[in-house]
Amino acid sequence: MVKTKAERDTFIENNLGLVHSICKRFSGRGIEYDDLYQAGCIGLIKATDAFDEDRGLCFSTYAVPVIMGEVRRLFRDGGSVKVSRSVKELSVKINYEKQRLEQTLCREPTVSELAEAIGVSAEDITEAVCATQPTVSLTYEGDDGIKETDLPTESYEDQISNRLILDEAFKKLNETERKIMNCRYFNFMTQSKTAEILNMSQVQVSRAEKRILLKLKGVLE
Repeated sequence: MVKTKAERDTFIENNLGLVHSICKRFSGRGIEYDDLYQAGCIGLIKATDAFDEDRGLCFSTYAVPVIMGEVRRLFRDGGSVKVSRSVKELSVKINYEKQRLEQTLCREPTVSELAEAIGVSAEDITEAVCATQPTVSLTYEGDDGIKETDLPTESYEDQISNRLILDEAFKKLNETERKIMNCRYFNFMTQSKTAEILNMSQVQVSRAEKRILLKLKGVLE
């Protein structure tokens, strides 16, 4: 998705708000915020490197489950959180459908195609895949010995500025649009759960979300 290192670093920095939002949900559960943030940044880096915009998903829809997967892994490795049986079963279904679709399509299926074949949301697919992924080490062997990967940071001033800009942009949305964004991006609900709460279909939520994101993009630009 991102061609140069500078573009990649800038893209990651611009999406640190996703990491902070998710880490806040898990704070106060026995793990230091810095450790949660570190795990979340690993998830953000994974999501950035693996994201394919041609699959029809906006980045945040893809990235949130990836980031949450890394944060949950932190608890799981410490014995606090276990991968649910349903997630394990879904992971098995994904592997089966992936192989079947590869033979049919003669290419690797997209997240959306897997979701449609199995009958679940794209977010569920991403979360199940992340739950079974190997961990990423922050250390690596360099020419001068062991090195550490630098994690992106966001200043407190930038956090305040971004929040003020976002609050101003939200004023341009109607009540239904704000409800959808609150469910999806502040409460991290799936499109299916959002649809259930707002008495809409999952397809309606998906289409509305795309329109809202384009609207916010226009306002912010």
